[in-house]
Amino acid sequence: MNIVELDEKGRITIPKRMRRILRGMKVLLINLGDRIEVVPIPEDPFKVLEGSFTTKRSFKELRREAEILAEREVENRGSHRE
Repeated sequence: MNIVELDEKGRITIPKRMRRILRGMKVLLINLGDRIEVVPIPEDPFKVLEGSFTTKRSFKELRREAEILAEREVENRGSHRE
C-alpha cells in the first residue's frame, strides 16, 4: 500500500514499483464512492473469457441484445424522472 497526494491539477504519481507492473497496460478507473479502484485491462479481454461460458449464439447477436437492454434501461430511467 502506498499513500500518494493529488497535485493542484488532480494528478497522482503512481509509485515506480506499480508503474513497472502496469507498464504498457490500459487500466479502468472505477469510482466506488469512498475510493477509486484501478483495474488492469487485459490486452485481449475476450481471450480471458474464452471457455468461461458456452452459447450457440454469435458474439454479434449477444452484443445487439445487450445494446437493446441498455437502451431500454436508459429509457426507463428517463421516464422515472418525469
